[in-house]
Amino acid sequence: LVRAMGFQQVSVSHEVSPLVKLVGRGDTTVVDAYLSPILRRYVARVADALGATPAGEAGPTLQFMMSSGGMTAAERFQGKDAILSGPAGGVVGMVETAADAGFARVIGFDMGGTSTDVAHFAGEYERAFDTEVAGVRIRAPMMRINTVAAGGGSILHAEPGRFRVGPDSAGANPGPACYRRGGPLTVTDANVMLGKLRPEFFPRVFGPGQDEALDADVVRARFAKIATAEGKTPEAVAEGFLTIAIENMANAIKKISVQRGYDVTKYALNAFGGAAGQHACLVADALGMEAVLIHPLSGLLSAYGIGRATVSASRQQALVEPLGAGSLAAIDRLAESLRAAVAAELTEQGVDAGAAHAVTRLHLRYAGTDTTLPVVWGGAAQAARTEFELAHKAQFGFVSPDKPVTVEAVEVEMREAARDKAAVTLSDATARDATSDRHVPIFCKGASLQAAVFPRAALAPGDRVRGPALIIEDNQTIVIEPGWVGRLTAKDHVVLTREAVLDRRAAVGTKADPVMLEIFNNLF
Repeated sequence: LVRAMGFQQVSVSHEVSPLVKLVGRGDTTVVDAYLSPILRRYVARVADALGATPAGEAGPTLQFMMSSGGMTAAERFQGKDAILSGPAGGVVGMVETAADAGFARVIGFDMGGTSTDVAHFAGEYERAFDTEVAGVRIRAPMMRINTVAAGGGSILHAEPGRFRVGPDSAGANPGPACYRRGGPLTVTDANVMLGKLRPEFFPRVFGPGQDEALDADVVRARFAKIATAEGKTPEAVAEGFLTIAIENMANAIKKISVQRGYDVTKYALNAFGGAAGQHACLVADALGMEAVLIHPLSGLLSAYGIGRATVSASRQQALVEPLGAGSLAAIDRLAESLRAAVAAELTEQGVDAGAAHAVTRLHLRYAGTDTTLPVVWGGAAQAARTEFELAHKAQFGFVSPDKPVTVEAVEVEMREAARDKAAVTLSDATARDATSDRHVPIFCKGASLQAAVFPRAALAPGDRVRGPALIIEDNQTIVIEPGWVGRLTAKDHVVLTREAVLDRRAAVGTKADPVMLEIFNNLF
């Protein structure tokens, strides 16, 4: 367009950049224009029902979670901010609860009914500024979240000589086969088959009259049919499907950790969502992780994370100048301009901008490349280059010391000062092994075992539960696999740690195995 009009160069101001972006396919402006009017009507109804007042005025205010992980006033909430706002609440929740439990580095593992969301945290929230969602490219700050189609409702497909899990889901209706609505076999059914989900511990809300228990008989019959065709036992078939799902979820975590240069074995796995407790130990085993955290509100952690989030605002603007002494003045001018705009936005929402936490970042790339990495800007060009090259080395495995570094953009973020937490005095709980007079059969690693059953309400701080065992909560079932031990802490967290040495050897014979075939198919 610029060349057609006869111009050799073009400068686009912040205010008119959306007009230029309209030329592209699937851009942020089109998405925002589509979603924002719908959101405004919804927000207006909610605000009216709650009697909320605009930000900065006297009275209760209404805030919404943004995809960036910060809260914003209802009247400022836009379509582009809402794309990943729910999962972003989960990321905030997993970071805050991990900090409460004493874990500084954490992998979030959010497994629900349709999919699994995973996120990485090592001291600072990770965000992407150019994201593709459902085939549409959106340029807005969003939490860096990786999603894989492996949830409790993911459908199990048994083809001759090959097993597959997902990506399609049974949804809530008809749901898994055990829901008594004629649904297909799913990951949930595999856990029912293995004895890890027990009908006697579920409310009787299934079937046409919503007064029956989970249907374990239809699950066994369907797995038996597959087992006959494959020459396996029904339990082995169910465990094979579960192994495929576990590998899919572990690979999603590897993409945000191992493939970016982070040693995942030094992290804690924060498991939340309705189905995470059933699979946390197995996912940790697949990754070589040694600790799993399960918060008492793990089934509702995304909502809890929104409650723990604070108001934030950010601005980003392109600069495209070489990093060096000649660009310092331009960086500082742009950063100051962005900082003033962000501070004004927070002030309008009744936040003391002077007390807010502010950070300036440079988005740097090697000249001639198009992949930027964010670096905290402290005013020194050499320090910024050093930090950039450390991040580049970790993620891509090399650096180019002789190549110039380009400042692609400058970003300023300001976040409301953290709210004071109520002081709680907690003493160390005395460790003791918990005992149970109830045991149920489960199938683990090719063998039938007896698992102890513990209602969560019956456990006290300090209680240790050795696997195999089931902890039954109101919102989920926690499966403690053999070789793992669960401990209830003084803060009411369940912390799972590996006791036995992990043996990851697997014997693969000369005959094609449908489980290993699918695992390697997903890898390659």
